[in-house]
Amino acid sequence: MHIHSAIADLRAALKPRGRIVFVPTMGNLHAGHISLMQQARAHGDTVVASIFVNRLQFGPNEDFDKYPRTFQADCDKLAAAGVDVLFAPTESDLYPEPQEYFIEPPGIQDVLDGEFRPGHFRGVATVVTKLFNCVQPQVALFGKKDYQQLMVIRNMTRQLAMPIDIVGGETVRADDGLALSSRNGYLSAAERAEAPRLYRLLCELRQAVRCGETDFVKLEKSVIEQLTAAGWKTDYVAVRQQSDLTPPESANAPLVVLAASRLGNTRLIDNIEL
Repeated sequence: MHIHSAIADLRAALKPRGRIVFVPTMGNLHAGHISLMQQARAHGDTVVASIFVNRLQFGPNEDFDKYPRTFQADCDKLAAAGVDVLFAPTESDLYPEPQEYFIEPPGIQDVLDGEFRPGHFRGVATVVTKLFNCVQPQVALFGKKDYQQLMVIRNMTRQLAMPIDIVGGETVRADDGLALSSRNGYLSAAERAEAPRLYRLLCELRQAVRCGETDFVKLEKSVIEQLTAAGWKTDYVAVRQQSDLTPPESANAPLVVLAASRLGNTRLIDNIEL
């Protein structure tokens, strides 16, 4: 696996590499990331991963400084997964001058996760655009665990006519159902034992919908109440249309239930397509 930090070196290295498939990450890799790397091989000739903890998508009181950075272990995992090229820029490589131009997603950036993390999707869309310009891939893979992020990137790519196919990878879970996330490492042993409750409750909501329940507000409220009783602090539980994350117009439309809730000091997100 070849590692590059300078944009010019990366571009030169990728010129003869054929069809490029790209998987951007912030590092601290787990099995969910590795699954995307393995899926990527089927979409092109050269698999490129990136590791960059993007300051722009963190709020002033969020965990940028303590976000886990495990570069050597990440490199070992990427090499074992068959990744061909790693792009690992420093902040000065990717932001050599103050970033004054930004990608502003439309209203979708202000709902659900965007409501509780102002500016987050602006930072995501901006850095992903920069990474796309650096790597110039034909295909890019993103995990469905960050469902709203996937939609922002997919819509941005389409509306800006970027010649990139966006592929969503299924959420990878631990044996007890907890969605794998770099932030799971923040959980204490007791919190880790409690954490799968979120997925279980979303599964129960999905089953209720399958059995004909259409009062989505009631279902959302029930999940929030059960989480609160177990000591969680919930930002949202929301049934939305998969197409645009707006409230359902019909129970027959493809739906997704999304949730974000804090367990101790750790904010967990999850979703299930209905």
